[in-house]
Amino acid sequence: MIGLVVVSHSQKAAEGICELAGEMGGKVPLEAAGGDNGEIGTNADRIGEAIAAADEGDGVVILVDLGSAVMNAELAIEMTAANAQIADTPVLEGAVNAAVEATSDKATIDSVLEKAEDAREYHKR
Repeated sequence: MIGLVVVSHSQKAAEGICELAGEMGGKVPLEAAGGDNGEIGTNADRIGEAIAAADEGDGVVILVDLGSAVMNAELAIEMTAANAQIADTPVLEGAVNAAVEATSDKATIDSVLEKAEDAREYHKR
């Protein structure tokens, strides 16, 4: 199964997004990597640990909030052996889409990325 990692500058935000995506997606390997030692920020080591925890061998899709989250996720990918890719999507909507797709028996890292990135086109009015 494809695993998911939610990276946010806020631990509470990452955990909340995981909670919502997990509710919608079911039993998906889903890890929150938020904050940096109890503060606002991101941490490549923490992200790498989350990637390892979410990786069941089929790949990991990483959903990030802003700026340094991308940089630290890229660093974390380099430090792991997992097939992990960052989705270019709004983090909440993308995480929900990814979680739903990841439950499919035919899900691949490419199909989960595609569904996550479909959220870029959502309009709220």
